[in-house]
Amino acid sequence: MRQSSVIARRVAAASVSLVVAAGAAACGPKDNDAKSSGGDSQPHKGGTLTVLNANAQQDFDPARLYTSGGGNVPSLVFRTLTTRNRENGAAGAQVVPDLATDTGRPSKNATVWTYTLKKGLKFEDGTPITSADIKYGIERSFAAELSGGAPYLRDWLIGGADYQGPYKDKKGLDSIETPDALTIVFHLNKPEGEFPYLATQTQFTPVPKAKDTGTKYEEHPVSSGPYKVVANENDGERLTLERNTYWSASTDAERKAYPDRVDVRSGLDSSVINQRLSSSQGADAAAVTTDTNLGPAELAKVTGDKALASRVGTGHFGYTNYLAFNPKVKPFDNPKVRQAISYAIDRSSVINAAGGSSLAEPATTYLPNQKSFGYTPYDLFPAGASGNAAKAKELLARAGYKNGLSITLTHSNSKDFETSPEIATAVQDALKKAGITVKLQGLEENDYSDKIHGAKTEPGLFLAHWGADWPSGGPFLAPIFDGRQIVKDGANFNSGFLDDKSVNDEIDAINKLTDLGEAAKRWGALDKKIGAQALTVPLFHPVYKRLYGKDVKNIVISDWTGVLDISQVAVK
Repeated sequence: MRQSSVIARRVAAASVSLVVAAGAAACGPKDNDAKSSGGDSQPHKGGTLTVLNANAQQDFDPARLYTSGGGNVPSLVFRTLTTRNRENGAAGAQVVPDLATDTGRPSKNATVWTYTLKKGLKFEDGTPITSADIKYGIERSFAAELSGGAPYLRDWLIGGADYQGPYKDKKGLDSIETPDALTIVFHLNKPEGEFPYLATQTQFTPVPKAKDTGTKYEEHPVSSGPYKVVANENDGERLTLERNTYWSASTDAERKAYPDRVDVRSGLDSSVINQRLSSSQGADAAAVTTDTNLGPAELAKVTGDKALASRVGTGHFGYTNYLAFNPKVKPFDNPKVRQAISYAIDRSSVINAAGGSSLAEPATTYLPNQKSFGYTPYDLFPAGASGNAAKAKELLARAGYKNGLSITLTHSNSKDFETSPEIATAVQDALKKAGITVKLQGLEENDYSDKIHGAKTEPGLFLAHWGADWPSGGPFLAPIFDGRQIVKDGANFNSGFLDDKSVNDEIDAINKLTDLGEAAKRWGALDKKIGAQALTVPLFHPVYKRLYGKDVKNIVISDWTGVLDISQVAVK
């Protein structure tokens, strides 16, 4: 997931808030009571689930959404070829079939992927869902007026780079074949073993061509999931969903769809959301949030109340906060300077600045500490819990700075506990012990985003973060370290300007693997190899703490999203 303003939009779409901790992302309940199902009674069908959110569910069109695993609220309406496994913890990081009978059948070195649809699939009006509907749904996501979704299809599909969508090019994409109503075949211009992950994105939602109303489709998209949209007010600020009577649980092993109705209310202040969930009065007793975390002060209050503490879901989304170096700017062109800063970091103070150990976990690897990413433990520049100032000074002396040096750290002024002044100050204090004087440059969010993502304006040292489009090392390492993804004029995310042929070649080799377990091991090894170049200093991984109403049952939080999955909850 992209950083800054782009990642905020992306992760909000995925129902993983980046405003208070993250995009998207988009995880894993190591210490929540998910197994208790929110109480000792079995979940039942019926009732109304209320969703209290800060961010509106804008652009509620499957072509325009940028989600991870199909999103949270979107996945109640939009089914895709594959989806995330709706299980707690690590099991939830697996990709599973949704509309398709399996996760895809690769051939020709993972450049051709074939899917067969399940029989009996229907839209909300009772008409059959066909492979042509999925092909059309994908094609319309290429239309300029429906932009906003994940960019992978444009990059991966043969002819995708030049295709303008079905409104301008009615012939469609030849690289998507539909030999019959239940079969769809994708032809890629390069091997992509992780195509099953991509097929969870909402662009793979079937859209009946006859019902396509272009930019107005978001007002009433035709449902393929357990709920249909009966009202969409103020561009997703208020969504009302009711049962799709043509949805059949026999074709959908993932969504439980217990409530009869889902009422999504957005545009609320985060403190108001947490207060309403805490009080659980009236309809709020059957309420959840998909984008608002508990802050440090709120968490302290909740922790002291046993009843409230039992209603906190804990999750871990694949996401890393880190320091980024621009080696084109002195003195960061010297690897020993970058290593010295790595040794000097006091992760304990950074964790405290991020809200404490309940809301952040220390990171020494770039990849998140989850198996699906290929997490391979390493600490190449061991700073301990509070920094190794002596080792940092030694390296600085060897780099020619025996009397220390002065540098600038760029950060955002947003109060996000990630790239904000609190984190920057913690870094400043730690580096001071090593003889490094740090001047802080705080920028407003838009200016910060523009500056750090411009190849010509990128500062020498800045706070950054990255979240996963899906739980794998691929979308984590490639955008940041693949030299072919350096963008000279536009949004650039390869902040270290790394263009190492051996790294690029290994990315290509891993992408050919369709054994995702084997691929994960290779991503982990590549992470360690890149880490030796000290182009980043991993700081911490966020932890999500979210309240839910007292009448909410069947809490499921996976390592894919890190937040409560509303397709599983019951309210009665």
